[in-house]
Amino acid sequence: MEQLNLGDSKGITRRRRSDQALHLLFLACTSVGIIVLMALLVTIIMDGVHRLSPDLFTNYPSRSADRAGMKSPIVGTIYLLLLMTPISFILGVGAAIFLEEYAGRGRWIRLIQLNISTLAGVPSIIYGILGLAIFVRGMGLGRSLLSGVLTMTLLVLPIIIVASQEAIRAVPKNRRDASFALGATKWQTVSRSVLPSAMPGIMTGVILALSRAIGETAPLIMIGALTYVAFLPENLMDSFSVMPIQIFNWISRPSQAFHELAASGIILLLIMLFIMNITAVWIRNKYSKNL
Repeated sequence: MEQLNLGDSKGITRRRRSDQALHLLFLACTSVGIIVLMALLVTIIMDGVHRLSPDLFTNYPSRSADRAGMKSPIVGTIYLLLLMTPISFILGVGAAIFLEEYAGRGRWIRLIQLNISTLAGVPSIIYGILGLAIFVRGMGLGRSLLSGVLTMTLLVLPIIIVASQEAIRAVPKNRRDASFALGATKWQTVSRSVLPSAMPGIMTGVILALSRAIGETAPLIMIGALTYVAFLPENLMDSFSVMPIQIFNWISRPSQAFHELAASGIILLLIMLFIMNITAVWIRNKYSKNL
């Protein structure tokens, strides 16, 4: 009996030491990641904060660093978001509702689910190639704002569908049962019981997907978005630029002044992403309290 207790004690001691070693390892990995990220942020802020002036918002891109600004890329990014949001929301949430509430669990549906989950992890440049083949060349839309909107919609749709499905799936079954017990139809149950409960998760997924989209460069470069646009797009068929492409253009130049402009553009982009992420958290918390 004493030997068994001694063996158990040694096993517990080994497990505790293993837990402590793994704890220290994970803490070290987290610390290294945070330190590197903070060093990068500090470097960017130090390089670009003095370039955050009204000229950055009012001037168009220029070959002269003293006169260069981000007016057209900022407006292009806003246009892209405003046009993408309703299209992505309607198509993504609509597809999620169909797959979760109406489609059943057949073999073909499982195959579709697998493909959607796979597409959510596909590299963004693949969507750029797809947009180039379908929208720019196949549909003849050219290097237009509409091509960019449709290409980026393709990029975020799988993410929105997966996030919306998870949010709908998390709604308790008794809500559906209670609605059916009161005589509601399938659509009344979905629209008045399931969707309001799932909306915090859906909105969080949509905003985070759009946050990813505004930081992407590869798909828009593939469809031919311009790096130098000295005008604002007046319609959907006009050429356009976005902030990540302009940052890429500036950082690729040898002049230190353009590198500072790129740093200031990165700061603006980080602020936009921070606001969108904070909005996602606020929406989730607000609606969760009302459920």
